[in-house]
Formats: sequence, C-alpha cells, structure tokens
Amino acid sequence: MTDSPARHLALQGASNFRDLGGYPTTDGRTTRWRHIFRSNHLGQLTAADVEIVRALGVRSAFDFRGREERTAGICALNEVAVHSLPIEPTVVAALRAELASGSLTAALAIELMRESYRNYVRHNTHSFRALFGHLLEDRAPLVIHCTAGKDRTGFASALILHALGVADDVIAEDYLLTNRHYKLGASSASDLPADVLDAIGSVEASYLAAAFDAVRSEYGDLETYLRDGLKLGTAERTALKARYLEP
Repeated sequence: MTDSPARHLALQGASNFRDLGGYPTTDGRTTRWRHIFRSNHLGQLTAADVEIVRALGVRSAFDFRGREERTAGICALNEVAVHSLPIEPTVVAALRAELASGSLTAALAIELMRESYRNYVRHNTHSFRALFGHLLEDRAPLVIHCTAGKDRTGFASALILHALGVADDVIAEDYLLTNRHYKLGASSASDLPADVLDAIGSVEASYLAAAFDAVRSEYGDLETYLRDGLKLGTAERTALKARYLEP
C-alpha cells in the first residue's frame, strides 16, 4: 500500500485546509492529489503557512465571499490569482432579526442554514457555474474558499466530486470532515446565543441534503443540474475528469 499525502494540512492562520484528492470514483479511478484544495479564507496565513501553501504550488484561489467579507482578509500570497465568485452571506443577518423579535432558537438556526443551502441552488448557481468554467481552464493547483470554508465551499466541493464521479457516501464523508478540522474562532456573530453559534459553526448532513433537495425541485435531478445549471455537458465532464482524475 503506497503512502498518500496528508488530506488535512494544519495551518496556523487558516482552518479546514483540505485536499480533495484520493477519493475513488464509480468508474474505478481516483481524484488527483494536490490539485484541488478547500479552505477558509487565506487572509490570516502566518509566514510559515505561506511557505507551506507556496510549496504546494497553488496558483489560483476561487473566493465565494461577499463584498464586505472580502475586505476582512486579503490573500496572503501575492502570486496567487484570486477570482471572486461572490455569494453574499444571509444567515447571520436573518438570525439577528429573529433575535431582535425574540423568536430565535437553535432549531430555527438550523432551518435557516438549510434554507441558505437551498438558495445556493435557487439564486447562486451562476457562481458555481463560473467556478466550473475556471476549473476547465486547468488552473491547478488551486484552492476554493469562502469565509469559514464550510458552507459555500462545502457545496462547491460536493459538486466537484459529483461531477468527477465520486459516490454520494464518500462525498458526504468529505463534507462532514469540516466538523473535525474547522476551528471556530472569534466571530462577528458573537452576540448570538451559544447553541445558535454551535448550529452555524458546524455542518450537518441535512444542510447538504437541503441543497440537493433544491436541485431536484428546480432541475429534476443532479445530472440535469450539472448539464443545464452548471453547463457541464459530456465534453466538459470528460475534460474535468482528464484534468482532475488519475489516469
């Protein structure tokens, strides 16, 4: 058995920095190591972190943060080309509105998280479509991130693995690795109750399931979403696999 690279890279100034390589596909291949990484934002990397990421050869970053979020942390690697694919955050503002009205609960926070995932499909498919357009230009090694690197990034990562032919159960396991590697630090939402912060500071299977429920509601099935929503026809899927799967 050959040794595999580490999936999670423990950086001091970033959280949940992970490699999407090494996953088996349904046609017997595996995703390439050291091509696609996922993380939280890269604006607080230490000097040692910069050297680690630089050694990986990362050339491009795809940033799902909204306009104000981006001002909070500029990528610490000058040589990395950053491409903004903005999806404006909505959950914290909605939670604060519920807090002000006296109706905020952890259960409501969980439902608001699910609704935000549904809205990735309903209102933000264009950003994920743009991501795949970039992936087809073969900019690897690359990193995909948002602010926390768990929700917008988590759905994007799930879509990539689906497009490459990784099985649903493996995709779910990768998604839930966030709960092992995400470090919940100081938050601008620290005014919210602890149980609500727990709900928005982690991931659960029902969040990702809500997004794929929206896919089925809006498009009928995932394959149609990949084709019509993300513009991944047969030729594009073949090209993605050529770039991001082992031969």
